[in-house]
Amino acid sequence: GNTATQPQEDFVPVLLTTMEALTMEEMMEGKEVIDWDEAMEQCGDDEIFLRELLADLRVEVGTQLAKMEEILKNPPNDGTFHQIMRASHVIKGAASNLMCQQLRHFATQLEHAAAVGQDSSVDAAALDNVKHRFYVLTVAMSNYRAFLDSIGV
Repeated sequence: GNTATQPQEDFVPVLLTTMEALTMEEMMEGKEVIDWDEAMEQCGDDEIFLRELLADLRVEVGTQLAKMEEILKNPPNDGTFHQIMRASHVIKGAASNLMCQQLRHFATQLEHAAAVGQDSSVDAAALDNVKHRFYVLTVAMSNYRAFLDSIGV
């Protein structure tokens, strides 16, 4: 159905310094925002349907990122890593279905980092790693938004 969904508040990542942006670009290298042909195939070559799904993904990922940002603002507790794992797992699955490589890849890395954190009692290094991976995922999200803007979604 073509129900107009109210866009949720967009998750706005912190601005990158030029140096950080450079290393980010290197990190993103070789990973497409989306494999368009594969995604089209998944949708039976129905581009209108694909565009709808991509817009839904933007909302879903934005929701999960906002959730994680909130979790990471608070002092870590027993549930911190588990909640991050769950939210990143949701992004990973949704991005996989639509062939969105960057989001899938960096959500997977975040999920793994959170799993490691959960295994080590809450230690600072594990938390820093999770925060870093979260930050990188927000950059992938910015790229995804920019792509959708470029195709008018």
